[in-house]
Amino acid sequence: MLKKNLIKITFAFFAIFILTGTATAREPMQLSLDSARHYALEHNKNMVIAGLAFDQADERLRETISQGLPQVNATVDYNNFFGSTAELAFGPVPAVIEFNPTSNANLSVGQLIFSGSYIVGIQTARLFREISETSRERTELEIISQVLQAYYLVLVSEQSRGILEANLENMHDVMVKTRALVDAGIAEDLDYDQLSVQANMLENGLHAAQRQVEMSVNMLRLQLGLDAGVELTLTNDLDDILSRADFQGSLLTPFSLEENIDYQLIQLQTSIAEKQINLERAAYLPTVMGFYNYTEKLLKPEFDITPKHVIGLNVNIPIFSSGARRSRVNQARINYLSVENQKELVAEQLLIQERQLRYNLNNAMEQFESQKENVAVAQRVYDNIRLKYQQGLLSSLDLTTANNNYLQAENGYISALMQLLQAQTEMDKLLHSL
Repeated sequence: MLKKNLIKITFAFFAIFILTGTATAREPMQLSLDSARHYALEHNKNMVIAGLAFDQADERLRETISQGLPQVNATVDYNNFFGSTAELAFGPVPAVIEFNPTSNANLSVGQLIFSGSYIVGIQTARLFREISETSRERTELEIISQVLQAYYLVLVSEQSRGILEANLENMHDVMVKTRALVDAGIAEDLDYDQLSVQANMLENGLHAAQRQVEMSVNMLRLQLGLDAGVELTLTNDLDDILSRADFQGSLLTPFSLEENIDYQLIQLQTSIAEKQINLERAAYLPTVMGFYNYTEKLLKPEFDITPKHVIGLNVNIPIFSSGARRSRVNQARINYLSVENQKELVAEQLLIQERQLRYNLNNAMEQFESQKENVAVAQRVYDNIRLKYQQGLLSSLDLTTANNNYLQAENGYISALMQLLQAQTEMDKLLHSL
């Protein structure tokens, strides 16, 4: 009996443990705006790829440097001639020499002494690593921008859904009161039918808003690098974000072309194009290699004059290539001029983009303030018409019209709010201040 009770207690314990673990696993992930940003920088797939690209460029630089450092190689060989012989006719009777098996152990040390291509190659590899690092910073900036906009979109979608839910609840309340008036013979069935149509439209809009919320949450999950089944709870609301946002600060911050990521990348590409010219010019220079060889005879032949130690230099001097080297230098120079023109084009585009983004932000601020006033006015009008409708002074058509105007004002406000947040994000992204 005691044994059965122990088994039951054990199973109960494991059941509680499993249920507790399941409940914990299903707890929503709490995310503030700052925590979402930091989480994305660690788990976003594009950020991981950018980090790997930088690591690869770093290893490429090490590989290039190692080519100019001492190179040590060792070889061991074995030769068997299967009893073959050779005759040497030094006199009337030829001397017969038998080829015995031989085996050699060889150690060679090589050192690059001078190579113009090697020097330029190291400089170019360092520039490639710098490009990878700058590209990683650019990816980081893009991810932060996308996370912010996805976070804003979730909050805006939820607020839109909340407005429709509250409006639908008010409409149901009005319908209940209207039904009572119809039953009392004070109102007509037409009034109730019009309100029913309005309520159905609100329900359809609410369903669409719910789908919009789910879509925006999925987008945020994608930017964060989360699985689709992870539940999210956003701890910041729009009021928090608006209270912390410094729209005027973003609008008045000066733009520095040298600090822009895109301009930094094109500058690095210009430097690489310039190094490519030097690399092709280095092909005219000689290459000097020093070497040392040590050979140990493991199985010696009968006649051996091979020295154990050999030290020397190899000098490769390019003399004539029928103009091939000069053509490669000219191609590199043409490519450099092309990249220089691209750099000027990028600079002009960034300056134009700055002016456009400042205009967009300033216009979004004005639109937001205007729409906020429109919502307040539409709310007062709707409340006034609703009161008069309940008093029997206005028809249901007037009420539904006022309700539609109020919803349009709310939609305009939400749209203006999203445009304002997006405009500031784009401006801060250009200023590298996200």
